[in-house]
Amino acid sequence: MQPIISIIDAALLGLIEGLTEFLPVSSTGHLILAAAWLDLYRNPAAKAGIDAFGIVIQSGALLAVAGIYAPQIRSILLGLSGRDPAGRRLLLLLMAGFLPAAIIGLLAESYIKATLFDIGPVAGALAVGGLCMIVIERRSRRKPRVDPCWQEKQVFDMTIRSALVIGVSQCIAMWPGTSRSMVTIMAARLLGFQPKVAAEFSFLLSLPTLGGATFYEFCQQGPMLLRSTGPVVLMLGLSVSWLVAWLAVKGFLAYLNRNGMEIFGWYRILLAGVLLLWFF
Repeated sequence: MQPIISIIDAALLGLIEGLTEFLPVSSTGHLILAAAWLDLYRNPAAKAGIDAFGIVIQSGALLAVAGIYAPQIRSILLGLSGRDPAGRRLLLLLMAGFLPAAIIGLLAESYIKATLFDIGPVAGALAVGGLCMIVIERRSRRKPRVDPCWQEKQVFDMTIRSALVIGVSQCIAMWPGTSRSMVTIMAARLLGFQPKVAAEFSFLLSLPTLGGATFYEFCQQGPMLLRSTGPVVLMLGLSVSWLVAWLAVKGFLAYLNRNGMEIFGWYRILLAGVLLLWFF
C-alpha cells in the first residue's frame, strides 16, 4: 500500500502537533490546516487515516507533559495506595474534569468528524475563541476575585465543583479550532484561578482526556493506520511531537506567568482571517 504520509510530512505534522497541543491555539485545527496545505487530502479515501494520524501522535505530546508533571503523577499513584491524601484528591478532581468529555465525546464523535473537520468551521472557531480569550483575559486582570472562597492557590485546593465546571467547558473543544487548553484555562481563569494553576490543571487533565481519545482512536483505526503509514512514519511523528511539546510547554508556562494569554487571542483572530482569505 502506498503510504498516505511521507517522512517529511510526518515530521512537519509532529512539529505542529507538539508546538500547538498545549498552546491555546488548537492543535487539531492546525493539523487540519497543515494537511490541507500539504495537499494530503487530495485522496478523499485517505482523509480518515490522516485525521487518525493527527490524533494518535498526541501521545508524544502527552508523554512530554507526563515528564514535566512527574511529581504530581507520582503523588496520584501514592494516593491510590492511601499514602498521599493530596494525590488522591487530585485524582478525584481529574476524574470529575474528565467524565463530561468522555460521555459527550462518545455520543458526538461521528457528528464531529463528519461535520466540523473542515476549513470553515475551524476558522470560525479560531476567531470566536480568540475574541473570547481577549475579553476574558482583560476581565480577569481588571476584576480580580476578592471573595476568600475563590482564592484557591494550588491545584490540590481546587473544589470538585470547579473541576466539573472546567470539565464541562472542555467539551466545547471537541469543535476543531477551539482548543482544549484554551477553554480549560479560560474556564479556570473565570473561576478565579491564577494563570499558572489554571494551566497546570489543564495540562494534567489532558492526560486522561487526550490519552483516552488517543487510545480509542488507535483501537478503531490502528491496524489501518499502521498499514497506510508504516511504523517508522508513525514513530517519527510521535518522537517529534514529544520533543517539541516538551519545549513548548516549558516556554509557554514561563511566558504565561509574565504576560498572560491575550496575545494568543490576537493570533487566533489573525489566523482565522488569513484562512478565510486563502481558502475562500
